[in-house]
Amino acid sequence: MKLQTTIPLTPAEDQIDYNSKVLLLGSCFTEHIGDKLEYYKFDNCLNPFGIIFHPKAMERLVERAVLNQPFNENDIFELNGRWHCLEVHSLVSGAEKSTYLNLLNERLTNLGEYLTAATHIILTFGSAWGYRYKPYGAIVANCHKIPQNQFTKEISSVEEVVKIVDRITELITIQNKKVQLIFTVSPVRHLKDGFVENMRSKAHLLAGIHRSSESHPANRYFPSYEVMMDELRDYRFYTEDMLHPNKTAVEIIWNSFSEVWIDPSTASLQKEIASIRSAMAHKPFNPESPSHYEFQEKLQEKIRELQQKLPHLKF
Repeated sequence: MKLQTTIPLTPAEDQIDYNSKVLLLGSCFTEHIGDKLEYYKFDNCLNPFGIIFHPKAMERLVERAVLNQPFNENDIFELNGRWHCLEVHSLVSGAEKSTYLNLLNERLTNLGEYLTAATHIILTFGSAWGYRYKPYGAIVANCHKIPQNQFTKEISSVEEVVKIVDRITELITIQNKKVQLIFTVSPVRHLKDGFVENMRSKAHLLAGIHRSSESHPANRYFPSYEVMMDELRDYRFYTEDMLHPNKTAVEIIWNSFSEVWIDPSTASLQKEIASIRSAMAHKPFNPESPSHYEFQEKLQEKIRELQQKLPHLKF
């Protein structure tokens, strides 16, 4: 049974189909939507620099890619035997300096290509609370376990969020005037900041995005935060940490997103892809049996037939 919300949602005019290219940037909730797009084999690029929570850090990466500002040795540092960069997530690290620098710039190139070619870009803001690195004076994407006294914690005002959204919009549309920008606010609760502080943060993000849309009416907003807060306001929709949406909540929000942004004509292809994925995950009782060989042959035939419709598909 398809789970839906009662928040009124209007299908977009420029929906995502199998000819679309989708770039997703932002907080951990971006990963949920990206995972769904990947599962159904839509052409997508998900967080090439890892999860980014603060919109200012997101702006900096977009700026680097659009203005062709590659990373150099001054942008990276060694800590506990690994090389890191304050502009990216801690999981995007490296054991060797030159290799790591190459990795960052390869991903930057990939980001730039998607910014240019994408039909849809989904940007999910996680928190208005940020950490400013004292030596650089800039808000970072991740603190990488650097001592806390090296940072000052601050919340971006509504006006600052407006400026960030305006700048991201300006940068992207410099080289991609036809792209559809979709902004959203992550429903993940950042309770390490405190209950009141988390709500302040989300309020600043929401107000900033909506105020910016007055100057950029082509930008769209998807209410993932509102669906979680207003429709699923029960702890049974959270994981055990009581912070992240659980599988059921993600499915409900994905259904809402699909209603607005996924072209209904893709439904049959999605069903075929889901069937193939399910078959590929099947664990046979006897892998050497004739029946399993027959099963594998039929599966490969299904894949070949689907690839004739969508040549870019890979399983």
